[in-house]
Amino acid sequence: MIGIGEAFSPRYAQARQKFLQACVSAGLAALPHAHPGKGRDGEELSMDVALDGAADAERLLIVSSGCHGVEGHCGSGVQVFALHDAEWREKARAQGVAVLYVHALNPHGFSYGRRVTQEKVDLNRNFVDFSKPLPANEPYAKLHPLLVPESWPPTPENEAAIEKWIAKHGAEAYQAAVTSGQYQFEDGLFFGGKAPAWSNKTLRGVLRRHAASARRLAWIDLHTGLGPNGLGERIFAGRDDKAAYARANAWWGTPAAPVTSIYDGSSSAALLRGLMWDTAHQECPQAEYTGIALEYGTLPMLEVLAALRADHWLHKHPEAPADLADGIRARMLEAFYTDTDAWRGQVVSQARQAMFQAVDGLCS
Repeated sequence: MIGIGEAFSPRYAQARQKFLQACVSAGLAALPHAHPGKGRDGEELSMDVALDGAADAERLLIVSSGCHGVEGHCGSGVQVFALHDAEWREKARAQGVAVLYVHALNPHGFSYGRRVTQEKVDLNRNFVDFSKPLPANEPYAKLHPLLVPESWPPTPENEAAIEKWIAKHGAEAYQAAVTSGQYQFEDGLFFGGKAPAWSNKTLRGVLRRHAASARRLAWIDLHTGLGPNGLGERIFAGRDDKAAYARANAWWGTPAAPVTSIYDGSSSAALLRGLMWDTAHQECPQAEYTGIALEYGTLPMLEVLAALRADHWLHKHPEAPADLADGIRARMLEAFYTDTDAWRGQVVSQARQAMFQAVDGLCS
C-alpha cells in the first residue's frame, strides 16, 4: 500500500513512470503501445496496458484513464493506487475476475495538458461510423465564432453575446450545444474528427487482444470536469439498453444516488455521440457488457468551458505571451484536477468502492 498522495502525479511522464513501477511491484508485465509523437517535454508517449489475472478469464473488468488527456491525472492516480492495494487485488483474484488497466488512452493530451488528441480530436466523440455522413450540430455552428474568438481574454462584447445566448436558450442547452460533439470545425471544441484517431484504433486492438475470452465484461472509465467538486457521479456508459442500465444500477447505484444516464437526462453530461464504450459492443460482441464513466467534479461547468475555450484559443495562437499561455495552461489543469489531498482522497475512495462493486456484479 502507498499513500494516496503518492499515487498522483503533476505531469504525464511522472504518472507513466509511477504506473510502470506499480506494475513491476505487482509482478505484472506492462505492454506499451508507443504513440507516434513526443510529449511536451520530449518524452516518449504510450498507451500502457497491464492485465492482472488470467489471460483467458471469462470475467473481466477494465479500468481506464486519460481518455480526455488532462483528465488522466485523476485516473492514473486511481490506477497506481489500485496496483499497490493488496486487499483490492486479492478481492478480484479470489472471485476469478481479471482486471485490465489501460493507462493514458490519450497520452498526447495528458502530456500537453489538453483534452484533445494530437489530431485535435475529442476521443470520446470519435467513435462514429466515418463511412456514413457525420452528425450535424447546428447550435454549435452558430456558437463557434463566439467560443473561439480572435482575442483572449474575450472582449466584453463576446462575453455579452454568449450571456445573451444562454439567457435565451438556458445553461443546459448551452452545455448540450457545446459538448455533445461536432464534426465541422477542426479548431473547435469537442471536435469528433474526420477519421478514427490513433487512440481509437489502438484501443480496439487492446480489446481484441485482451477481452476476447470475456463472457462478462465491466468497464470503469475515469473522468473529471463535471458536477460538484470531488463527487464521483456514476454515469451509465453503454448503448441505450434498459437491461444493461438496470444491471449498472444494481451494481453501482443506490436509492439515494442511482446511476445516471445521458439517455434520460439524469446525468450531468449532455446527450453525446461517438462514445468510446461503443467499442465494447463492437470488439467484444460475445460478452455481456456493463459500464460506467466515473465523473469527478472540479469547477462549475461554465468555468470548465471557459478553460477549454482558452485552451483552444491558445492552440491557435502559439505566439501568445508566455504569462498568458502559462495562465491558460494552469487554468486547464485546475479545471480537470483539484490539487488537494481532500479531493484525491475522495477520488480514490469512490473509485475503490466502484471497483469492488464491479467485481461483485461480474460474479452475481
